[in-house]
Amino acid sequence: MEGGKPSLPLVYQAVQALYHDPDPAGKERASVWLGELQRSMYAWEISDQLLQLKQDVESCYFAAQTMKMKIQTSFYELPADTHNALRDSLLSHIQNLKDLSPIIVTQLALAIADLALQMASWKGCVHTLIEKYNSDISSMPFLIEILTVLPEEVHSRSLRIGANRRTEIIEDLAYYSSTVVTLLTTCVEKAGNDEKMLIKVFRCLGSWFNLGVLDSNFMASNQLLMVLFQVLQRDETSTNLHEAASDCVCSALYAIENVDTNVALALQLFQGVLTLETAYHMAVAREDLDKVLNYCRIFTELCETFLETTVRSPGQGMGDLRTLELLLICAGHPQYEVVEISFNFWYRLGEHLYKINDVALHSIFRPYIQRLLHCLARHCQLDPDHEGIPEDTDDFGEFRMRVSDLVKDVIFLVGSMECFSQLYSTLKEGNPPWEVTEAVLFIMAAIAKSVDPENNPTLSEMLQQVVQLPDSIHMAVRYTSIELVGEMSEVVDRNPRFLDPVLNYLMKGLREKPLASAAAKAIHNICSVCRDHMAQHFQGLLDIARSLDSFALSTEAAVGLLKGTALVLGRLPLEKIAECLSDLCAVQVMALKKLLAEESTNGKSADPTVWLDRLAVIFRHTNPIVENGQTHPCQKVIQEIWPVLSETLNTHQADNRIVERCCRCLRFAVRCVGKGSASLLQPLVTQMVSVYQVYPHSCFLYLGSILVDEYGMEDGCRQGLLDMLQALCMPTFQLLEQPNGLRNHPDTVDDLFRLATRFVQRSPVTLLSSSIIVHIIQCAIAATSLDHRDANCSVMKFVRDLIHTGVANDHEEDFEVRKQLIGQAMEQHGQQLVTQLMHSCCFCLPPYTLPDVAEVLWEVMVFDRPMFCRWLESALKGLPKETSGGTVTVTHKQLTDFHKQVTSAEECKQVCWAIREFTRLFR
Repeated sequence: MEGGKPSLPLVYQAVQALYHDPDPAGKERASVWLGELQRSMYAWEISDQLLQLKQDVESCYFAAQTMKMKIQTSFYELPADTHNALRDSLLSHIQNLKDLSPIIVTQLALAIADLALQMASWKGCVHTLIEKYNSDISSMPFLIEILTVLPEEVHSRSLRIGANRRTEIIEDLAYYSSTVVTLLTTCVEKAGNDEKMLIKVFRCLGSWFNLGVLDSNFMASNQLLMVLFQVLQRDETSTNLHEAASDCVCSALYAIENVDTNVALALQLFQGVLTLETAYHMAVAREDLDKVLNYCRIFTELCETFLETTVRSPGQGMGDLRTLELLLICAGHPQYEVVEISFNFWYRLGEHLYKINDVALHSIFRPYIQRLLHCLARHCQLDPDHEGIPEDTDDFGEFRMRVSDLVKDVIFLVGSMECFSQLYSTLKEGNPPWEVTEAVLFIMAAIAKSVDPENNPTLSEMLQQVVQLPDSIHMAVRYTSIELVGEMSEVVDRNPRFLDPVLNYLMKGLREKPLASAAAKAIHNICSVCRDHMAQHFQGLLDIARSLDSFALSTEAAVGLLKGTALVLGRLPLEKIAECLSDLCAVQVMALKKLLAEESTNGKSADPTVWLDRLAVIFRHTNPIVENGQTHPCQKVIQEIWPVLSETLNTHQADNRIVERCCRCLRFAVRCVGKGSASLLQPLVTQMVSVYQVYPHSCFLYLGSILVDEYGMEDGCRQGLLDMLQALCMPTFQLLEQPNGLRNHPDTVDDLFRLATRFVQRSPVTLLSSSIIVHIIQCAIAATSLDHRDANCSVMKFVRDLIHTGVANDHEEDFEVRKQLIGQAMEQHGQQLVTQLMHSCCFCLPPYTLPDVAEVLWEVMVFDRPMFCRWLESALKGLPKETSGGTVTVTHKQLTDFHKQVTSAEECKQVCWAIREFTRLFR
């Protein structure tokens, strides 16, 4: 903070403004100023003083939260000799403020827990806290709060205490766990009907279950378990207590995931949960949805825990199938939110049975899945008084989509055809109300694709019936029937006689506003699957495409229709494609020309993205089969369209969104005709480079990578592409060298290294011999620490591919040159690269990036193992060995073991495993 330590009245004034200033700008200013204070060294002393003053809830909350934050993120600021004083001060504050507000107690409890985890000199913290406070009944609430958050913080992302310290803490907590459980049991005995205390006890117990440190035999015979189930069985239990008890039982069930090693506790929980069926029915009778949901959570967790036992020995012991009965009872509840809780279990059960693939086993579970599907079809019914089409964006619409996914995952157990036939017969034989019909059609749409379309009279008959549905039926039935027809495109492909009636049916839907988008999507599906049959209908598709905006289509549906049309266009005779493509693009090109003309007359800018996206989808999906030597039929059309795209790009060059869409359109145009776009190369590159100097949109780098991919192996293009790369790199480096430049522009990093990687793949010697390569490598080394999924992936791929060119394709004539150039680059940058990679994966990068880091290290090692051994040793020597709290992060043996594991690895995945284990020491 500038200007030294602020006074307490000033801090107090800022806190008041944060909570009470009626002017939002005043609140914002206070928030920024207090944020700066929290990041400064003064925060320690000021928050301590605010807590001592105990002026009001707001200032104490701010101080407690600041204390927690400082301990989590800036503990290294404090010298080791102050740690004891900080601990004593926090304990004194929590004692003095215990009655002020529960949220302050929680913040201080978190601060104490985070301090205990980082402070190596505080041995046996659980024991000392219990000894200090367990005899004072008024201290019990905050003592239990500390004991609740302590196990939760062990795996906190905010604390990088390292695997060594974490192991030490977990062993320590396991050692004292029975003391904690005994304390909680005593609390329950003394609590009587004190509901708040029971809730605290259950939360605390759940926290220790979650950490997995409780002795399961000790817990199996513990009275707390009995109390939990008594609370859940009692009809008069309040909602909050019921939820706390339910959470605790779920945590206990989760903790015994490995049933075989926790048999005694598993049996107690298993029997305990089965006793809750009556209580569930009572909650249903009382229409207490909160409790019903809690019971369903418990039943689901029970099934998840005993899943493997159930599949291994169905109906025996703890594989008792009453567990599935409980879930099906819940599935019968009228509220769909109840059954939804169990979806993940049914999905996992299906996955297990699919892998085992045992007919006898499948037959045991089939009746349960049949009953589940029956319930799901009922839950998918719309209200009888629902008007219009089904909503797919509200909660119920999302539920139906999840049902559709689940049905697809478990249908193999029942048999798609059998299920489809049963559903069809319910429609054919009965005369169900519209909402039943619609729900049945919805489930049929989910499984239609998994039914074998070959010689299938039921499917053919069904399709025939659907396309003859009268216009007078409910709009929702028509909507879902259109979706079903779209899913049955395989049937249409095998039975081309249906194509005309199906298209007529869909065209009818396309002309009605509520059904238009669904019909467009179905036509798109038919086009994708029945391309050859649809070629005869191309003129009809072209007519639709020309008048696209006369239909009430969503953007997505309109683009989908054009995609379908383009897919069919690619199947026309070669000589017809150019003319038809020109016709298909004409509407969009005219619209773009009109916008440009309007702009030049009235100066107002109109948004061209709709037309650009439509052109992009046409180019992307027009893929005719062109023999060698033939001119690409799309080449002429794209050359004709280029001036309009170029002018649109120039007009909107300051608008990143529009430029991105222009580049996307050009990307697909270039990909569409490949080398046939050569005449565009010079004008396109010139325009890209000139706009990029003023407006460095990263999409130009991406477009550059496409050009390098297409033309990088052409001798006549290499120098021009290198000039393009150098011209694009200068403004890019300026942007990335700004403070936080890499972090603020991850898209630019991503696209720059895509471009550089394409060069490495297509023309490595051109790049490696240039002067720009040194700057690109230095930028890559700096960017290895960037925590952004796509950008980091691009950087790692570039470095990996670059080094790999030194060993790849050793039979090619440029191999020796490549090897020598990579050797020079490694000599210059190798040590810096390895050191930076080790630092990044220990301190900056999330675990999912480690396989990429491992691949880079592996390539360095393959290129020059002796040098790599020295570089890695030097990098490891530079890592910190202790934390600020005095705990050992990494031992000498762990360092030498890691070095040996990596340098003696015989395949890349061994390097990856070693890095995974090693970086845990620093997390």
